[in-house]
Amino acid sequence: MPELRSRARRNRAQTNPNPNPSPIKLTVQTRQRKAAQKKRNTNQDAIAAATPVAVDDNKNIALSPDTTPLEDQPPSPPPPPARALEGEEVAEKKMDEYDSGGRSADKGAGAEDEGSTAPLPEKVQVGGSPTYRIDRKLGKGGFGQVYVGRRIGPGPGAVEVALKFEHRSSKGCNYGPPYEWQVYGALGGNHGVPRVHYKGRQGDYYVMVMDMLGPSLWDVWNNNSHTMSIEMVACIAIEAISILEKMHSRGYVHGDVKPENFLLGTPGTPDEKKLFLVDLGLATRWRDSSTGLHVEYDQRPDVFRGTVRYASVHAHLGRTGSRRDDLESLAYTLIFLLRGRLPWQGYQGENKGFLVCKKKMATSPETLCCFCPQPFRQFVEYVVNLKFDEEPNYAKYISLFDGIVGPNPDIRPINTDGAQKVGHKRGRLTMEEEDDEQPKKKVRMGMPATQWISVYNARRPMKQRYHYNVADVRLSQHIEKGNEDGLFISSVASCSNLWALIMDAGTNFSAQVYELSPYFLHKEWIMEQWEKNYYISAIAGANNGSSLVVMSKGTQYLQQSYKVSDSFPFKWINKKWREGFYVTAMATAGSRWAIVMSRGAGFSDQVVELDFLYPSEGIHRRWDNGYRITSTAATWDQAAFVLSVPRRKPADETQETLRTSAFPSTHVKEKWAKNLYIASVCYGRTVSMSEIDPRVAEDVLNLCTFKLQPVIFFVLPNVFSPVYFSTICILCTNLVHLLIVLADYI
Repeated sequence: MPELRSRARRNRAQTNPNPNPSPIKLTVQTRQRKAAQKKRNTNQDAIAAATPVAVDDNKNIALSPDTTPLEDQPPSPPPPPARALEGEEVAEKKMDEYDSGGRSADKGAGAEDEGSTAPLPEKVQVGGSPTYRIDRKLGKGGFGQVYVGRRIGPGPGAVEVALKFEHRSSKGCNYGPPYEWQVYGALGGNHGVPRVHYKGRQGDYYVMVMDMLGPSLWDVWNNNSHTMSIEMVACIAIEAISILEKMHSRGYVHGDVKPENFLLGTPGTPDEKKLFLVDLGLATRWRDSSTGLHVEYDQRPDVFRGTVRYASVHAHLGRTGSRRDDLESLAYTLIFLLRGRLPWQGYQGENKGFLVCKKKMATSPETLCCFCPQPFRQFVEYVVNLKFDEEPNYAKYISLFDGIVGPNPDIRPINTDGAQKVGHKRGRLTMEEEDDEQPKKKVRMGMPATQWISVYNARRPMKQRYHYNVADVRLSQHIEKGNEDGLFISSVASCSNLWALIMDAGTNFSAQVYELSPYFLHKEWIMEQWEKNYYISAIAGANNGSSLVVMSKGTQYLQQSYKVSDSFPFKWINKKWREGFYVTAMATAGSRWAIVMSRGAGFSDQVVELDFLYPSEGIHRRWDNGYRITSTAATWDQAAFVLSVPRRKPADETQETLRTSAFPSTHVKEKWAKNLYIASVCYGRTVSMSEIDPRVAEDVLNLCTFKLQPVIFFVLPNVFSPVYFSTICILCTNLVHLLIVLADYI
């Protein structure tokens, strides 16, 4: 059976030549728009939103005629034709979703712009501190530079300290002292966090006077021929988990866990085997300081915080940081120190973050931890399956590594005293209770898969019809027959260059036109229909780059815009949200995205869930907050869901999603019997075959059996029974998975 989700229960595309080789940039401006634009002094990123615009620059953007300034006005008679056109310069900055500068291309938010920095002072004295002379440079990060400071003359405190400088014009100091000061104020001196003794501003720099520490784990690994013993890494795991537990207990997540940010104590001192976690510039609160509750879940795919190599997949996808992200980054740190390399190293280019996240999602714990001791695989498996607000079982994680480290804490390569005080007693209790825990569903998958995704809404009884596996030449026949029966197209999709149509009597459309085009999308035809007061109501794209665009009269839309992009254009979507537009249709063709946004869509709020798998947790959280899926689209790599809050609350808010390997023709009638009708359908990336839900696996197995059984039975008609055949199919599936895992590791 396919997997069901209910709120109540809960071949890359070929690059096609553009139909218009010469870019066309046209616009009409309202007086209000002109005045606002003059007031802003022409924002280069602006795309005229109150006007019909078409931009053909391989990232097509188009806007329909402006008809009324009232977004929430009820549907009105057809608007008048568009006004005369006048020129406007239109430009859009290319989106860079992941790498945003900093110490290296791996570094995310918080990069420092050093172009205007002033020379460092020779001596430093801030906040009542002794005077320090600046010595050698220790390092540089996204939030400043660190130098050795030597005390001049007698005075309190250590002779050598670490001085961290951050220029007043850097991004972290836009509103005064660095945010990191606040975090150190709350955490400084806690287990595993260095103390800040003095802080203040001197000249153009904000300065922190901190404990002097020793080499980072990166330095130790690098100076030891890129190797580290299993016992040492296990000790690091125990102590690092303990440090994160203490930090999390104070309501903060670090946000950038990696080998470079774990430092040992100063060599030759009692602290030389102690572990410290530094660089709190990306730390955020997971617990609201005023209410004590977990912060709200959200996703902003254009925001990335952390370091690409070690960041959690949730950080890549722009989800709100929580405790699970630190632990996932720690897991990658441990595997890197143990194996010397992570499977996603080596990617380059502007889409590096996308490729790394895709690889992380496709790498199972078994593959990642191949040839590692079992506790490391278990730790990875635990942390990648944590939910957003789930409390990690730190004691259990620490106890996993007890069998690896030596029995005498005094001779361990890393001091684990801090972990021993809080971990062992609780760990024993936890392990005794482990048998009572319910098995958790695994969410990290090992092999990509594509499926049909269908969304069903509760509606009053109405007539609905579906067609699938429709060739180009048969489209007109089905559409004309449906129109004769009073049905209009409400949703379209494509699979293997064949089309699926959903037609029903509940659209409230008065007229409809469509075009099957070899282009994705055909701008001239769309603009021609906009002139006739048609609006895009459904779109679909095929793997070969062609598209099916449906435009209708009788919609409630007041104005419309669309964009075609090589990656999901969340920045553009976010910009249009601020202008009063909402996503009303989406489609993909190969790896390209087309997004249609409209004014007057009848929504009061809208969010996006974007993932390399089916984002089950995110969708359920949105459902609980009153959102409903209103648009879906998927490529071979990603699935996107747009969820909206309607201005008028429906009488029955029930919504269900279904994922099936074949078009859900056998399930639609079951839904109809419950007055659930298809609201949206698409085909693309959802889940993985390695740890797929058993009901979905059964559906896939039935499909394979249906297609292969006649062939095998024809060859060996008297050898295989259906029971043996099913067993052979299961064995073959497991064998294929094993081969893919081995190939991925190699």
